[in-house]
Amino acid sequence: MRLYGYWRSSSSWRVRIALEVKGAPFVYQPVQLLRGEQNGAAYRSINPRGEVPVLEVEEEGRVHHLAQSLAIIEYLDERFPEPPLLPRDPIARAVTRQLAEMVNAGIQPLHNNWLLGIVRDELHGDEKAWARRHLERGLVALEAVARTTAGRFMVGDAVTVADVCLVPQLYAARRFGTDLGPMPTLLRVEATCGALPPFKRAHADAQIDAEPAPR
Repeated sequence: MRLYGYWRSSSSWRVRIALEVKGAPFVYQPVQLLRGEQNGAAYRSINPRGEVPVLEVEEEGRVHHLAQSLAIIEYLDERFPEPPLLPRDPIARAVTRQLAEMVNAGIQPLHNNWLLGIVRDELHGDEKAWARRHLERGLVALEAVARTTAGRFMVGDAVTVADVCLVPQLYAARRFGTDLGPMPTLLRVEATCGALPPFKRAHADAQIDAEPAPR
């Protein structure tokens, strides 16, 4: 398998975590978003939307390019069943998907580079203030739900796709100066995840295309 991604992309990061949790071998292929590599014809032939991540897999002699992080993670959960990232219990499974989608659909899209560029360049707004506003609103709601579902992790005592979504999201929140003080449950779960080897290996700062922090 080959994963096309970008070190700081939270969607790419989610898939890296899932691959590491599953112990699935893969090759990481960086796509330099800030240099516009995602807009080139070669990459657009892989993903017409010009987004990361894309997971290249071969099944029954055919090469497939899978996009959208949660779709990729569900494929991995079916292809490599252990350990499961979606609980077997129907309610726990639905709650896990709920938490994951609160991040995937409700928080992350509102601070991606494309939208922030529109806020800054076309609407002449403060893109960082925009991002913080929506990050805080979304994370406060996520915290409220997680308080009712969390054990050691976001849903009970096993890693799920909800944790896979949480860790990159909090990293992004800090980039925009979001106050995480009101989110003790999320921070506790993040710390628990951060101590696990798969999460360490998947961390943005551990990737071959990671860039040093500006001084």
